[in-house]
Amino acid sequence: MSDSNSSALPLPSHENENSSSPGRYQEVKWEVVARMPGITPATIVAGRLKTEGIPVRVWQEGAGQALGLTVGLLGTGYVAVPEEFADRALEILEDEQDPDAFAEAFDDFDDSAFDEEL
Repeated sequence: MSDSNSSALPLPSHENENSSSPGRYQEVKWEVVARMPGITPATIVAGRLKTEGIPVRVWQEGAGQALGLTVGLLGTGYVAVPEEFADRALEILEDEQDPDAFAEAFDDFDDSAFDEEL
């Protein structure tokens, strides 16, 4: 598989769901939004994007997956989304990587309830 930023794959079209002619496809261009060290971290990132309603695909080179590699070109796990979702996906992933945003989310967390149990 090539290391390109997008590939065109047909997906079923939902525009004419009531159409009497089955088998209509709409071409979707996929854009890679993340490269991770292995398929497992890529799958975790994909799960995060799915929770936001973004369609996502994950893959790793077949030889790397068969050998269990997590480093180098064969070990890279790819996360791709349809190009119309790419900007939103990148925003989500950028927010996840910002440690200040993570810390701010837990500023109001009251951990005194946990101290009482101990």
